[in-house]
Amino acid sequence: MAKQYGEIPERWAEFIRTQKIFFVATASQEGRINISPKGLDSLRILGPNRVAWLNLTGSGNESAAHVLRSPRMTLMFCAFSGDPVILRLYGQARAIHQKDPEWADMVGLFPPLLGSRQIFDVAIDLVQTSCGFGVPYYDFAGNRPDLADWTQKKGEAGVKRYWRERNAQSLDGIETGIANKNVCEEGPWIVATGPKEGGG
Repeated sequence: MAKQYGEIPERWAEFIRTQKIFFVATASQEGRINISPKGLDSLRILGPNRVAWLNLTGSGNESAAHVLRSPRMTLMFCAFSGDPVILRLYGQARAIHQKDPEWADMVGLFPPLLGSRQIFDVAIDLVQTSCGFGVPYYDFAGNRPDLADWTQKKGEAGVKRYWRERNAQSLDGIETGIANKNVCEEGPWIVATGPKEGGG
């Protein structure tokens, strides 16, 4: 049976902290709905009604485009071992980029990860748990090195060029703002280890 909460109970906060993957859904008022998987140590619970997650470079940048038009965002977590459960966080998100004044403090909440491009700060207004009986068991085998390897090979200039060429618009042609808010002659560049997501 589904249960709703007005904030994240501590029991479910602990569940969230143990997850190796979560999913993010966004949409503008019209056009395509986006769902992206996220991994690594990229999510923080900042309070009973606030979470933040670090977005790394991917082939798309849908989430950033969508929240500029409509800040709605849903995060989903699934139990792949132990008792079955699906947990969803519903809320309103805003994107923080490297040129924004909050970036320096917010990025310090996360381990340094290569190719960081945005942080999404999400105000949670509803938490829902449901049974998850149909979710299969899966074992975590490890993080992929592919994104870290690709980003290292591209280098800072190459990744910023990729942002301009591949991350500036959504699939529906909505501007993401990344070129103005991240790309500059001198700017912070996160250098460290870790792979991540695909679509944005």
